[in-house]
Amino acid sequence: MVDAEDAHDKLGERLLRTGLESDSGALALVIEHQGEPIGDVALWLTDREHRQAEIGWVLDPTYGGRGLAGEAVQATLALGFEHYRLHRVTAQMDARNQASAALARRVGMRLEAHHVQDWFSKGDWTDTLVFARLAAEHQVLGNGG
Repeated sequence: MVDAEDAHDKLGERLLRTGLESDSGALALVIEHQGEPIGDVALWLTDREHRQAEIGWVLDPTYGGRGLAGEAVQATLALGFEHYRLHRVTAQMDARNQASAALARRVGMRLEAHHVQDWFSKGDWTDTLVFARLAAEHQVLGNGG
């Protein structure tokens, strides 16, 4: 459980993520619904020289199934490829998170790896899925995924 102090610290970290060209090499965006924050999408450089980045997202489960996260992730990918001219974007997630894996597929990312029991989380060894999309795939698929 996150307390108010932890939430404040996390917010402070994210406020510094203003763009890939910044010192942080990261961008954090809030997902809003009817003026209320319901999640976020982050994009950060993993290799500045070779224009590679990773994307991650969080959404309040109450708002799941409405396409809101998909719309935000797709827009962030478009920004990454079209504005920042990224070559490759990856997304890593706990394999148990079926909703995130489905979202990655919907926005045109392909499964590249399934690492077995590589992460110890919440008392269990878990698997990690790695999805990716290349700039060339973005151009072929277009902004619609």
